[in-house]
Amino acid sequence: MVRAMEKYIRPGVKATPFCPGCGHGILMNCILRAMDELNIDMRKMLFVSGIGCAAWIPSPHFNGDTLHTLHGRALAFATGAKLYNPELCVMVVSGDGDLSSIGGNHLIHAARRNIDLKVICANNMIYGMTGGQVASTTPRGSKTSTTGEGNPYCPFDLCKLVEAAGATYVARYSVTQPVSLIHAIEKAILHEGFSFIEVLSPCPTQFGRRNFLDRPEEMIQDLLKRCILRGEADRLTEEERAEKIITGEF
Repeated sequence: MVRAMEKYIRPGVKATPFCPGCGHGILMNCILRAMDELNIDMRKMLFVSGIGCAAWIPSPHFNGDTLHTLHGRALAFATGAKLYNPELCVMVVSGDGDLSSIGGNHLIHAARRNIDLKVICANNMIYGMTGGQVASTTPRGSKTSTTGEGNPYCPFDLCKLVEAAGATYVARYSVTQPVSLIHAIEKAILHEGFSFIEVLSPCPTQFGRRNFLDRPEEMIQDLLKRCILRGEADRLTEEERAEKIITGEF
């Protein structure tokens, strides 16, 4: 199966840019598998990314047209490309810092306009590439390079944010739920309108080592323990749900 995905990889790209234990490689595999299941013609795809670790998923890896844009401006570029050529299937792959912090204004307005974009947000709950700073998605109390005593603010719930803004397909999964994630990406590609998938991806290097989860397997185990589907969450008390991350389609 891995060999079957090589046809989607740009010739000459060899080494991964991701740290050991990073979940972005799993996400990249899930995106390619979803496109393979749908028999997507790469000539009809445009991949747009901003700045950050997740932006390296499509660029330089994917053997297709890519736009590697300014920090926080991926959705602005993607909107322009879609308006210029409505026949393109435009997929935005970037991180939580790029899409929801620096690019938060573009995010809510792209969702409000319900533009036909496929947005995949790799959420590692921190600014990974730029030094481990606090992000709009960093859990309250978590330590970062800029919140040594713990983040004092509540994070955005990205799925609720884009749903309230007007997105018409919204889902959240972890890289520890690859089968469900692949199916969600397939649905997003086929959906007409603004599609948003939040993907929880571990970052042992910047987030984990500051929050007692510095070994990759510890972060994976933490996600496996905390991520539950919506149906399971309905059977829990409010106190039990407080420690969980609810996944599924919203």
